[in-house]
Amino acid sequence: MAQYVNLRNLKFLLYEVFGIESLTKYEHFKDHNRESFDMILDTAKQIADNLLYPTFREMDVQEPQLENGVVNVHPTIKKYLKAMGDAGMIGATYDYEAGGGQVPASVYSLASFILSAANNGASMFTGLSSGAARLIISFGNQELKDKYVPKMLSGEWQGTMALTEPQAGSSLSDITSSAKPLEDGSYLIKGQKVFISAGEHNQAENIIHLLLARIEGAPAGVKGISLFVVPKFREENGQFVNNDVAAGSIYHKMGQKSTPAMHLMIGDNSNCKGYLVGEANQGLKYMFQMMNEARLGVGLVGASIATNAYYASLQYAQERPQGRRLDEKDQKTTPQTKIINHPDVRRMLLFQKAVAEGSLSLLLECARYADLIEVTEGEERENYSLLLDILTPIAKTFPAEYGIKSVSEAMQVFGGYGYCEDFPIEQLYRDIRIASIYEGTTAIQSQDLLGRKLTMKNGAAAMALMQEVSKTLQEASTHEELKKYVELLQKELGRMQQVMQRLLGFAMKQEFELFLADANLFMEMASLIVISWQWLKQATVAKVQILTKNPQGEELAFYESKIHAMKFFFAYELPKTKWLATRLMDDEVLTLAQEQKEIIV
Repeated sequence: MAQYVNLRNLKFLLYEVFGIESLTKYEHFKDHNRESFDMILDTAKQIADNLLYPTFREMDVQEPQLENGVVNVHPTIKKYLKAMGDAGMIGATYDYEAGGGQVPASVYSLASFILSAANNGASMFTGLSSGAARLIISFGNQELKDKYVPKMLSGEWQGTMALTEPQAGSSLSDITSSAKPLEDGSYLIKGQKVFISAGEHNQAENIIHLLLARIEGAPAGVKGISLFVVPKFREENGQFVNNDVAAGSIYHKMGQKSTPAMHLMIGDNSNCKGYLVGEANQGLKYMFQMMNEARLGVGLVGASIATNAYYASLQYAQERPQGRRLDEKDQKTTPQTKIINHPDVRRMLLFQKAVAEGSLSLLLECARYADLIEVTEGEERENYSLLLDILTPIAKTFPAEYGIKSVSEAMQVFGGYGYCEDFPIEQLYRDIRIASIYEGTTAIQSQDLLGRKLTMKNGAAAMALMQEVSKTLQEASTHEELKKYVELLQKELGRMQQVMQRLLGFAMKQEFELFLADANLFMEMASLIVISWQWLKQATVAKVQILTKNPQGEELAFYESKIHAMKFFFAYELPKTKWLATRLMDDEVLTLAQEQKEIIV
């Protein structure tokens, strides 16, 4: 079986870089240890090896089909849902009282990464159920918890997130789905939802939609949105009956074809009941819990696909003979060399490694903050919350945008073969393209970072992040080999602060279009700096291990590869911030709409 993840790298990040074992000193995680963490990763790898990776290509070819109102998906999905339910993996991070295992998000994120790297589309089924069930646990009453959560966690029932409508994409304030109170305490739901992943399929006994709608008479805009549980089948008098949720159509997607994306018709026959979650008009607030988790999940998908593509192209480069090294004296008689020996191929491979492993490091950083929020209090907890808030849009965007570039480089390594269905890169390239669109496009994430996260609480989140980066800079500066990179990162941090001051000046003058016009460029600049921080952190740990443990053979090569990848990222990617800053500091604005003057023809 081809390699799609490297467990050595996962454990390096988990134990050596982030010291996740230290979480077990807290009461909430006291029942766990390194052995239990490794068992979780091994379980994920076993499920991925046995069920997901072998059917990755097959699920793409045999994409879901809508027939007589039912969506037929690959039968392995049912086996996968059951395997995850039996292993307690769907709700592993939940509290014991909710049927979970109180597993740290840090560990579970790596288990999810393994599953996604094996088959990114299939892994979405359980991710959706986990997020939907968590909403019910967090905000639903006991009756909802008892009725829906156990079967969602067992894998018998599928969970979804039903937000988007035909006229309201990311602008959720414009949703029109309605909810009319009924005498039995339920609500009559009516409307349409589009792009609902796993919104209908035949491998689960029931589909449980966490759906946004407006109760009659609710305030306009986001203040009038409520959250409902809307099952495909509802229980009445001990029997399950059709709840008037119909599959209108299925979207045939460019990638991630194993997961059906549905257009749902809800309440066309005025017989759809929904059950209010929490308080009325608080739905968007509740849903943001799932959306924020989902944004990190999308980042994880981007990183996992890029990782799969990296190992595929690495293996290909090690096996494929083509041409000769340029310094070979006798080009006619010298045997062909493997393409991994060509400098430009090595550049493409190093770029992929830097993107994939840098992305995963940032995502694990975010998961660690989530774990610490769970177990700390007061100012300490507030600090971790600020860090998670400011890093979430970056952790969603960089693995998506640079993951697309990374998989493109993998295709380039394969040459013409990469463009063919006979090799995995063609599918991975299609699969990863959605990552920059899911859960808020790159533009939305960029405006969130610049317009909200940097300004929240008078810049407290930005200050907290600078302090975290400073800790790494201080640790790295104790090693002579790393001092050069400390100085480079410090210089670019200073450059970004200058850009921030300029842009925030527009915000203070209420010139918001000027403030956010190039938010995407600021996002890229911030992302390159943050990933550089993550690479310096990894390189510092690797350097310490080399000096203190005297590793040999493969272990030494592993640590040296970390330092080399850090140097590559600082040499090839971090310098891009200079151009981005030049554009962001320029007075000429070319993209704003101008009254009575159309510049795009």
